[in-house]
Amino acid sequence: MKWKNALADYKHYLKLERGLSENSIKSYELDVLKLIRFLDAHDCTDSPISISPSRLKEFIYEIAKVVNERSQSRIISGLKSFFNYLVFEDYRTDNPLELIESPKIGRKLPDTLSIEDIDNISNAVDLSKPEGERNRAIIETLYGCGLRVSELTTLKLSDLFFEEGFIKVTGKGNKERFVPIGTLTQKYINSYRNHVRIHLNIQPNFEDTLFLNRRGKQLTRAMIFTIVKRLAEKIGLNKNISPHTFRHSFATHLLENGADLSAIQLMLGHESITTTEIYMHVDRTHLANVIEQFHPRK
Repeated sequence: MKWKNALADYKHYLKLERGLSENSIKSYELDVLKLIRFLDAHDCTDSPISISPSRLKEFIYEIAKVVNERSQSRIISGLKSFFNYLVFEDYRTDNPLELIESPKIGRKLPDTLSIEDIDNISNAVDLSKPEGERNRAIIETLYGCGLRVSELTTLKLSDLFFEEGFIKVTGKGNKERFVPIGTLTQKYINSYRNHVRIHLNIQPNFEDTLFLNRRGKQLTRAMIFTIVKRLAEKIGLNKNISPHTFRHSFATHLLENGADLSAIQLMLGHESITTTEIYMHVDRTHLANVIEQFHPRK
């Protein structure tokens, strides 16, 4: 079995059997490609079926020189998944990474913005430019609904149920969920729809896409990152933020104001409550408030 064929089959499995998004599949693919490039650079002839634990240890030793522990852990995890697939398909009888441990890393707490930070970013949008209404609506939707950037770029007009106070979001693995949307966020989206979007020359296949670029096509993830970075620079925000920071802030602010963790889990689209629990560590004062309010021995 050649690496190229094994990787193509693996990607097919990730898409059809596990229902992963294109971005997740790309991440898994890159992990395997790093290993393939290492083997090519060292003139190794190991196949996916014959490669040994010792060879993989050599690879991990090499990558440890150029990437941090968190990246090492991510690559090892990705490769373990690849070899588990080969075992599952009976190409191998063992996973050569089974006894190789990932570096011990602490759980990274998410960066968050204050409400004042978010207000300043939103107010910094230049509404005199055609894209201003759109960019303000993007910022407010990221924060107001806690969306991933991929969920924002694929949001459709037909996903908006403003009368009911919800939007339909397509998350990882094409799983759909309904997320509440506040009146302020609705207001900014409607302003963009009614005053800017209607004047665009919308290209075929994008008629239902909510947020469009000036050429009438779907915005890219990179463009959303650029919008956020430029606004942060404009207000002199001394934080390294991304679109995902608004999602973290959404969850953190809800928790700080007394929202139930399981409700936050549903709105974020987390499969496991343990993923959502990271927000419990952001502001521990919330835990004290829970005891104060609900414990009989307060």
